[in-house]
Amino acid sequence: MLRKETPISMSQKKYPPQAEVRPYKYEKFGITVEDNYAWLKDDNWQLVVKNPGKLSSDIRNYLESENEYLETEMEHTKKFQELLFSEMKNRVKEDDQSVPMVDGSFSYFQRFDIGGEYPIFCRYQDETANEEILLNCDMEADKHSYFKIASCTHSDDHQKLAYAIDLNGSERFQLLVRDLSTGKNLDTWSTDGRGDLVWGCDNNSIYYTVLDENHRPFRVLRHTLGEPSDTDHIIYEESDPGFFLGISRSQDKRFLVINSHDHTTSEVRIIDLIEKNQSPILISPRKTGLEYDVFPVGDQLFILTNIEDAEDFKIVETSIKDTSSKNWQEVVPYEPGRLILGLLEFEKYIVRLERKNGLPRIIIRNINSKDEHEISFQEEAYDLSLIACMEFSTHILRFSYSSMTTPLEVYDYDMDARTRVLRKKQEIPSGHDPANYVTKRLMAEAHDGELIPVSILYKADTKINGSSPLLLYGYGAYGFSVPASFSPNRLSLVDRGYIYAVAHIRGGTEKGYGWYLNGKLDKKINTFRDFISAAEMLIEEKYTAPGKISIHGGSAGGLLIGACTNMRPELWGAAVGEVPFVDVLTTISDASLPLTPPEWPEWGNPIDDKKAFNYIRSYSPIDNVSKQSYPWILATGGISDPRVTYWEPAKWVAKLRANKTDSNPLFLKTNMEAGHGGSAGRFQRLKEIALVYAFVLDAAGLIE
Repeated sequence: MLRKETPISMSQKKYPPQAEVRPYKYEKFGITVEDNYAWLKDDNWQLVVKNPGKLSSDIRNYLESENEYLETEMEHTKKFQELLFSEMKNRVKEDDQSVPMVDGSFSYFQRFDIGGEYPIFCRYQDETANEEILLNCDMEADKHSYFKIASCTHSDDHQKLAYAIDLNGSERFQLLVRDLSTGKNLDTWSTDGRGDLVWGCDNNSIYYTVLDENHRPFRVLRHTLGEPSDTDHIIYEESDPGFFLGISRSQDKRFLVINSHDHTTSEVRIIDLIEKNQSPILISPRKTGLEYDVFPVGDQLFILTNIEDAEDFKIVETSIKDTSSKNWQEVVPYEPGRLILGLLEFEKYIVRLERKNGLPRIIIRNINSKDEHEISFQEEAYDLSLIACMEFSTHILRFSYSSMTTPLEVYDYDMDARTRVLRKKQEIPSGHDPANYVTKRLMAEAHDGELIPVSILYKADTKINGSSPLLLYGYGAYGFSVPASFSPNRLSLVDRGYIYAVAHIRGGTEKGYGWYLNGKLDKKINTFRDFISAAEMLIEEKYTAPGKISIHGGSAGGLLIGACTNMRPELWGAAVGEVPFVDVLTTISDASLPLTPPEWPEWGNPIDDKKAFNYIRSYSPIDNVSKQSYPWILATGGISDPRVTYWEPAKWVAKLRANKTDSNPLFLKTNMEAGHGGSAGRFQRLKEIALVYAFVLDAAGLIE
């Protein structure tokens, strides 16, 4: 077995940080819940998310002591981390550029400078003209310790640029508009924007969404350039704290689409941007369990919906003149096992991305003739994405393709001629030959007989005899599917003999919407059991062995990691939970937290429902930490994270350290200047990945 109990270089004198025990109890449904580390949640957490400098000194001291402890005990891996970082950076084309997107007389694209961390937004008028830099995010980021851009969109007359920036990782965005003729900013407003921006057809107004004090997008406003933001017109306000708002613009640029939704129910309104002072048009009133999205094509509305028990969704159409669901006419019928993921609308075509038999497909449908055809692909497992165009009256569809062995490829597809042109292939400057690697799709049998897809990647010369270390990744929540896509970073593990595996467990939608439904609410434990079943299959098939598996997940995937370390700790050599959602019972019982009310359809409401309370308590990682041996564990957090708050990984590590009976390393790394996504720069993020990889390689005994 490669796994070591204690790293050779670990100081025997330095005792790990110990969070102070401050007893706290509460009672619910006759059950007493103890939480000795509740004090790690700052009383003024809402202020802290906006301004990390306001964090209480005792909490800051503890988090910093954990950071220092990690730095000390991982010191022997520093040179190796630098090597990993160099490897991953050398796989990145530093002066990369996106494929230009045509809009009228301009072509818009973004590129990176050599050594640059952030994108530079550009355009040109013809291919022989010099580029025009619209926004240099490297220059903007130099003014701040943290910088992230959420959106960047030009006005229809190509004279102005609206963009949204986050300066502390809190996902509260400042909104700005730049005059492209002068390069000067015309307007700056709102530090509580969500980051989604839509231009009005007058080229002088912007629609945007703002967050309430609990970080919920609840109001759509229209801002007129040059006017005070406190006079911005309220377009729509969501009164239900369980629903979030999002806005977008239809492909034909005519409509503003307002989507109000939780995890199981949606309600859509549209506004005709050509008409002045128009009130939002409600498409169909919300009905619990009814989900739908709207895609306008002129006065015709195509609707992707699960109406009439269409669990894997179908497509209907109606007229803007009467949007009532009783007038929805079926266009693409419901087919069990074929999950329709999304639509892209054009003047002559609607394009749908769907998943069938675990693989994505692109289907082109002619609106008038109703003729359909599919774009075909050959690999055993792969990923596809539709890329929204800037033009509506075009017959060119852009999409991307990759697999676990094939770097990202961007194609333009002629929907009339049914031909494709490769516009870009991801370059790996240090070199990459797909023939040197093997990717497979395996099936693991679950505890109840279901078959769980597992995607794996390994080097062609790796021996399949149970001797290889393996990293098993999973998520399993919200219907999100982990794509079988290319990641150059994984090669730093695979080239060292690792097998990289993704378990497509219930809670995602890899096998249809029912796959999601069977991994949520009172079926949530299926997610964890599926992950364990995937590991047991990989052991049985000699891809690895007990104790040689590192497990990795983030956010809700961190819940997966926390639950599985409690349930089957002997299987794992190491576990990494990035911004892990591990304090589930406490968080979902706190209605003041940003995501809690919208989360109840996903997890249950333990405030009002005793059954939900007991079920969540049965798997919540913090509530099930016990006196037992645990694998090596690394947890990460972000001080300004509004999604999984910093105190969740902090409390988890504190409780683990007080209870675990082994001497295996246990580390907490808190980013004191970032939020849920960690560092925003493309190379700074690689340093965080290098730390994770060094940790799992060290646990496997592969660092001298």
